[in-house]
Amino acid sequence: MGTTSKYNGKLNVFGNILKEYRLKNDLSMAQLSNKFQLLGIDLPAQSIHLIENNRRIIKDYELGGFAKIFNISTDKLFKEFYKELE
Repeated sequence: MGTTSKYNGKLNVFGNILKEYRLKNDLSMAQLSNKFQLLGIDLPAQSIHLIENNRRIIKDYELGGFAKIFNISTDKLFKEFYKELE
């Protein structure tokens, strides 16, 4: 079985950013999970916890779901990550 690549020991680069947006929107992990359900995406609160702590990979459709729920573009999420690379 193969290993998963990491960036600075993390399985994703958006966890901290997504947590900030969740808190700005005053959403619990359970409430955010419910919003995903309304989009037809099964993302349990436990998975959100793992994503926010960079311990789970984010699937492309999940990233799109986060962007839709938070009313931001995925470009904005990437721009925030790009700042870290500078």
